[in-house]
Amino acid sequence: MPIQYGVVGTGWITESWINAATKTGSWQLHAVYSRKQEQVEAFASKHGSKTTYTSLEELGADRKLQAVYIASPNSHHYAQAKQMLQAKKHVILEKPATSTPDELDDLFKTAKDNGVSLIEAFRHLQEANFKLLQRTINEQKRLGPIYGASFTYASYSSRYNNVLAGETPNIFNLEFSGGSLVDIGVYPVSFAIALFGAPKTSAYVPFICQTGVDGGGVIMLKYDTFGVQINNSKAYQSFAPCEIYGEKGTITINATAELESIKHWDPKTKQSEELAGPKVEVEKPNVSMFEEAQEFARIISENDVKALAALERVSRDVIKVTSEMRLQNGILYPADKS
Repeated sequence: MPIQYGVVGTGWITESWINAATKTGSWQLHAVYSRKQEQVEAFASKHGSKTTYTSLEELGADRKLQAVYIASPNSHHYAQAKQMLQAKKHVILEKPATSTPDELDDLFKTAKDNGVSLIEAFRHLQEANFKLLQRTINEQKRLGPIYGASFTYASYSSRYNNVLAGETPNIFNLEFSGGSLVDIGVYPVSFAIALFGAPKTSAYVPFICQTGVDGGGVIMLKYDTFGVQINNSKAYQSFAPCEIYGEKGTITINATAELESIKHWDPKTKQSEELAGPKVEVEKPNVSMFEEAQEFARIISENDVKALAALERVSRDVIKVTSEMRLQNGILYPADKS
């Protein structure tokens, strides 16, 4: 039977999740929550849900509801997720899961205490081509010893135009736990951590935009024998690919999300081989969420504690690294001060 779920948040990413989840056949949209009655009714009608709530307490009390997908502003994640976990609902929580490591610790404890699952929605880590890349690097040892890597995710946000006009959109607002690092930077940071594990040290050289958050910058993750350089931004665009360097060549990847090309260049033959398989096609403006929706449904249905532990480990390592880099640069959220 499909998992009966609700959504918190009515933005484009929620629509993308609903479309992907529906295609898996493993999820059934049951309820929609929004603070505004008119907005929640319009969104629910569009996606075929007859149950709407403007109260989180009432959403949590819905006995038919088994899980909740949360994609609200970053600063709301912790309180909303905790309320749903305490109501014994599984929670799929959009990245960044929380504003601080302490909040994430508390959510994982709450999930365990209530016998439900908490999963941070790093969609790119569930793509078939990312898992192929993991096997290529870590099991097949295609590159041999790793010498380094360079990952890029720098995509100009239309909301940065609002910043330049003197406004403060949520994603560029300290009060809403915004900034490039936690919105865009988490993709390549989690990409690196899922491939290589947690770094020994990390450093961030951002530029701070006029709202007080980072608009982007350069990250360095230091491992025992190599480093990973990351360029991230919501205020400028980069067209650079991603690369991993090793004793046995270079692997070039088109991006850290929506992977469609993984090429291995062999230094002996001076030839490149395409390793990537077919990518799940999605209709724009949707993003690729089918694979994560499918896998998260499997994990919840089977209570796959090993998979949950692996996902939890990545989430904990990512929030530790990103929080340390924020604090290094004086980027403070209200949650840091409480």
